[in-house]
Amino acid sequence: MNTRVNSFLARRVYLSSGEVEQSGSAAKIGAPFDRSLDTPNRASVLLSPPRLLSDAEDGVTPRVNGILLLYHRPLEASASTIVEHVQAFPQHSRFPVWCVNTEFGFPRSLSGFQFSVVVLHYSLFGIVPYRLDDRFLDYLNSSGSYTVAFFQDEHHHCRTRFAFLDRHAVDCVYTLLEPACWPHVYGKHTEVRALVYTIPGYVSDEFVAKATQFQKPDSERRIDIGYRGRTLLPYMGRGGQEKAGIGLGVLERAGGSGVTLDIEVDEQSRLYGDDWLAFLSDCRATLGTEAGVSVFDVEDVVRLEYERLVAENPAMTFDELSAQLLEPWEDNVYYRTVSPRHFEAAALRVCQILFEGKYSGILQPMTHYIPLKKDYSNWEDVLCLFRDPKVRRELTENAYRDLIASRRYAYERFIDEFDENLVAAGVELEAGPALAAAVTESLARERRRLERLAQLRASLHRDFPGRRFLRPLGRSSRYWYGRWSERRATRPASARADE
Repeated sequence: MNTRVNSFLARRVYLSSGEVEQSGSAAKIGAPFDRSLDTPNRASVLLSPPRLLSDAEDGVTPRVNGILLLYHRPLEASASTIVEHVQAFPQHSRFPVWCVNTEFGFPRSLSGFQFSVVVLHYSLFGIVPYRLDDRFLDYLNSSGSYTVAFFQDEHHHCRTRFAFLDRHAVDCVYTLLEPACWPHVYGKHTEVRALVYTIPGYVSDEFVAKATQFQKPDSERRIDIGYRGRTLLPYMGRGGQEKAGIGLGVLERAGGSGVTLDIEVDEQSRLYGDDWLAFLSDCRATLGTEAGVSVFDVEDVVRLEYERLVAENPAMTFDELSAQLLEPWEDNVYYRTVSPRHFEAAALRVCQILFEGKYSGILQPMTHYIPLKKDYSNWEDVLCLFRDPKVRRELTENAYRDLIASRRYAYERFIDEFDENLVAAGVELEAGPALAAAVTESLARERRRLERLAQLRASLHRDFPGRRFLRPLGRSSRYWYGRWSERRATRPASARADE
């Protein structure tokens, strides 16, 4: 599909009064690709006038004119894209940002501060229940902050998300849904005031530098076409099946063609971190699809019905499931987007062979990638194009130029636009240096305490010789350390400094 939602143009719509205010060109379907487009990488819609944060309310002091970002990252390593997204806020925002990892629990000192803005990172919402315990939720409800929530994987657990947004009076949502779908999802089911279109991830300077270290000349790459995919649960529709399907389809058709393949679609074969970059940089081409799914379960009924059907008939095929359940839901809400994988391939100058799609209007066929039809009817043409080194070189240079070198999709630019949205909402964000230093010192001290407790808890679950004898001692140590930390936290700062 060559149609494009020109969704990177700022757009503000007041639905309550019917007044429409737009800056730049109107977002529209079917707009031609404009390579010179140099506009903010988001569209925003204001569903009602913003709730401005007034002066500190009685009994809530001090008020911190800055951003509190809540995120979740387990003790073990997590996806680098999550880390990059979180780090981009304190690294690039022109306003003070304090990050708190909810994995370690609620920092006691946090209740002594009221922030102008609270950002809820998408890593909090990966599973249900969310990674916010009652103490964080109580703080959120009483803070009076302008609250921003980032979401990904919005296609399921919709009712839980809608209820969360209204219950906790979230002001603004950053969504992967294209603007045309907003009225049918958040506009219809929530009272959220503002929506901003975003993509799953952007390009960090650190990643570009690392990619440069991994890059190889085309002649030194040992794999012609490499791919690592995954099989999503069937209730996510045909779009979810494409991730594994493209790998299996190419394996079936490329056999005997003389092309060196390294394609896997099982979870155990997935690669992360430097292992993934080393693999990808060894490929002349990689496969890909749009991120997202084709069944958007707004009513939260598809997943439950899928679980019931599979329990009754574990051998049910996808085609049978589709006929009995999925077909009426296919593409009910368009939920496809460009993926961080596409930026990674561009940075490593790997040619991309992709299923046809919109790719958020960022990737264009035969400009940035070789388009493969989903029925594979043009496979021989795709293979012929791939075999031409000049075609590969032109596509990879175009992709590097437009996605990486242009900095159009750099985290720095994304955060700059995020800051501008906060300013437009009327939020005060200039914290005094003395108060900012006090907040930093207080939260850093609490983080160290909570991290030590978390590490102590984790050690109790590790298997090692003599574990059953030491476990009671560990529980006792955790108790007394907690008591000592609590007493120390209540002592004056001058007394603590003397220790």
